[in-house]
Amino acid sequence: MSLAAEAFVSHIAAAEPWPETATLYQPLKDGQILLSDCASSLAVQAYLRMCNLPIQVSGRANAEYMSPSGKVPFIHVGNQVVSELGPIVQFTKAKGHSLSDGLDEVQRAEMKAYMELVNNMLLTAELYIQWCDENTAAEISRPRYSSPYSWPLNHILAYQKQWEVRRKMSAVGWADKTLEQVYEDVSQCCQALSQRLGTQPYFFNKQPTELDALVFGHLFTILTTQLTSDELSDKIKSYSNLLSFCRRIEHTYFEEHEGGSLAGSSSRVSKGPSPI
Repeated sequence: MSLAAEAFVSHIAAAEPWPETATLYQPLKDGQILLSDCASSLAVQAYLRMCNLPIQVSGRANAEYMSPSGKVPFIHVGNQVVSELGPIVQFTKAKGHSLSDGLDEVQRAEMKAYMELVNNMLLTAELYIQWCDENTAAEISRPRYSSPYSWPLNHILAYQKQWEVRRKMSAVGWADKTLEQVYEDVSQCCQALSQRLGTQPYFFNKQPTELDALVFGHLFTILTTQLTSDELSDKIKSYSNLLSFCRRIEHTYFEEHEGGSLAGSSSRVSKGPSPI
């Protein structure tokens, strides 16, 4: 998007109040949504809740194709459609809602670096496990991804998606990695996050930022999603402060608002429960 176009979008966004009918779209919660999409959706939901912005969550079988970027989740606010956490953060900031205004320049740079770490490690690992581990692809990813569609479209779309992800893995240098190497990358990412968090309630002390929303979305979804192996969730469970962090955000921004556990909500995606 050009600078002029970004300025125009920001101007339009700022002029309109946040509507009660704002909607977040994601793949269907029952039978379709996969780990990576669920994690990204939960991160956006957590961020909007931290900003105290109401959002309705709606599942659509073709959510990926409805999105302007081809990625989920995306939000429909007034006459604006915005996809993915980064652009959504910028969109809400234009409306006067920001979680990181209190950070100085050094802290903002550090926050962005950790967000890149999460996207480059955790999100990429989720995609790898879903589509490059053949057991997971055969037992979970292809059946769930294609579930809304009839034969032969279901097979075509599932294998097309698998091919797209594997091509991305080649582009980022992950194609030749073993599953054990991917798990080790996840472990190193969690170690870095654990060290940065320390004993603080949030990554930048007492107030959450978009980094907290992003990390929560991925960690909580991994912890509450049963795959063909528990290896991925076990990496997170090695760090008690990350577990406490997930519980804290679930309690503060989901349980207190809804009176129930998030683990039983629309963000659940699994073959069976594996709660924190």
